[in-house]
Amino acid sequence: MAKAFASQGDLGEKTISFTEVGEGLWAFTAEGDPNSGVIIGDNSVMIVEAQATPRLAGKVIEKVREVTDKPITHLALTHYHAVRVLGASAYGADQVLMSETTRAQVVERGQEDWESEFQRFPRLFEGHESIPGLTWPTTTFKDRMSVYLGNRRVDLMHLGRAHTAGDIVIHVPDQNVMFTGDIVEYHSACYCGDGHFNDWGGTLDNIAAFDVDAIAPGRGDALLGKDMVEAAIESTRGFVESTYRPAARVAASGGTLKDAWDAVRDACDPKFADYAIYEHCLPFNVARAYDEARGIDTPRIWTAQRDLEMWEQLQG
Repeated sequence: MAKAFASQGDLGEKTISFTEVGEGLWAFTAEGDPNSGVIIGDNSVMIVEAQATPRLAGKVIEKVREVTDKPITHLALTHYHAVRVLGASAYGADQVLMSETTRAQVVERGQEDWESEFQRFPRLFEGHESIPGLTWPTTTFKDRMSVYLGNRRVDLMHLGRAHTAGDIVIHVPDQNVMFTGDIVEYHSACYCGDGHFNDWGGTLDNIAAFDVDAIAPGRGDALLGKDMVEAAIESTRGFVESTYRPAARVAASGGTLKDAWDAVRDACDPKFADYAIYEHCLPFNVARAYDEARGIDTPRIWTAQRDLEMWEQLQG
């Protein structure tokens, strides 16, 4: 039987966890599905990552209301991917925050990404009819900005390219806790289809330099304590490097995309095959690694048609 494309065969609901990662700070996680974060200030709340649809955003809001009745005023989006941003309307936040680069990516490829991800993740896009359109920011910044939720300072920072060109992290200094988006994952494959392999390690170094006490990663369990944080950063680094190096060797020798696929599988299957969304990510990761190794700095735009053509090519 042919393998299902991406996550088309993943139709079972995931178990949600809501974990306190610091005083007034929470990680909404769901067995490898996209995570969200919650930052509770003196009089209001910031959400980090919107989820794929208003339906899924409603699950985050349910958890928020278990711990606070303060209004949700801010929504921070770490990057442009549809599974992260299209649930934004559910929160009614006055302020929607993203980097300038991420806004530019919404302009350039937001619609194509939505259509591509829609066919990859049918379960996550149940209730898609309620999505009002692309998510646009009210405020953008280049490298860094701070938001004050009363006396609580929240720092939003672009620390380098990794998962996308516009990635940001959100740091709460009073608890030394960080929300990293998909730059850091825990026992979950990194999606690298729009990534920058040669920059990713340096961005991880910049995160590690904060020596945080906890991280809410993009996918996987909340990271509590410095040992767990360090382990996740290093396992993310290992995943990215293990994907890129074999593909780069193939590209340097004039091999094909299918050759790169085989080489990356040989390197990564023994180490990462049990990671969440591993099979989903692999074809996109190989295609992007192969492109970057051949000098294509800006990731090519994924479309629903390109997805399927690439998948057919890799299946031979």
